[in-house]
Amino acid sequence: QVQLVESGGGLVQPGGSLRLSCTASGSIGSVYVTGWYRQAPGKQRELVATITSVGVGIINDADSMQGRFTITRDSAKNTVYLQMNRLEPEDTAVYYCNLRSLLPTRGDYWGQGTQVTVSS
Repeated sequence: QVQLVESGGGLVQPGGSLRLSCTASGSIGSVYVTGWYRQAPGKQRELVATITSVGVGIINDADSMQGRFTITRDSAKNTVYLQMNRLEPEDTAVYYCNLRSLLPTRGDYWGQGTQVTVSS
């Protein structure tokens, strides 16, 4: 089993920044992908960014995210970060961390989510 704990959400003004953290514990495995998703009220959950166990990060290629969001990891801490800059009200959502384990066993794990609210 894998446990994911997110932190770093909160209320921020438009134009501000937040850094979300996702710390994994348990049987993470050797090959896995960690991702951030978000779900706004009344909308489907959407992918924000992913990063592999070897550190290759990809941001959703939507214009709304490119250039503002960055995903990184600290392998020693089993922690993945989502740096969000120039936040907009449209970024308001619950942000979820996901870990998809591939080797040695497959698994799909979710955190409890952290609320991000962008408002003046």
